[in-house]
Amino acid sequence: MSRMKQKYNDIVPALREELGIANAMQTPKLEKIIISVGAGEEGKDSKLIENMRGTISLIAGQKAMITNAKKSVAGFKAREGAPSGIKVTLRGENMYNFFDKLVSIALPRMKDFRGTPRKGFDGRGNYNFGLQEQMMFPEVLFDKVIKTHGMNITIVTSVEDDKQAFKLLEKLGMPFAKGRTNG
Repeated sequence: MSRMKQKYNDIVPALREELGIANAMQTPKLEKIIISVGAGEEGKDSKLIENMRGTISLIAGQKAMITNAKKSVAGFKAREGAPSGIKVTLRGENMYNFFDKLVSIALPRMKDFRGTPRKGFDGRGNYNFGLQEQMMFPEVLFDKVIKTHGMNITIVTSVEDDKQAFKLLEKLGMPFAKGRTNG
């Protein structure tokens, strides 16, 4: 069992008491984490797309997939079927391993890091935030990276309430910025 899964099991009783949850099945939990990268202009260069895919696969510990545009949009210079980004969905043990690596290694390595924004909740208990570059992850070798890129991370929880999702992530060690939450 991963360290973060064990931590979750340890905080469940306190979380249920704090949120006033009587039914154990209603306890908030992580369902999945989605890491995505938009290709933008880099979508035309297949070598660069493959490099980005390899980097995200290393970070996630699971093979990432290249997403293709579903329809052409002239304003974005997107052609139907052309690569538009990379994504990977993590569940189970891989999800907990990535979350542990994110909060204990990667985020503290960011320059001038003051916490993740509190306003990233979507009203349905999911949390979104972006990272400017991938170099903070220990698996990424600087020499192998052709171009630095950012990524969006979506943490999907089992609850529909942002306050409960915030409490869950806070107890799991997510370093939120100081200030007030939305909701």
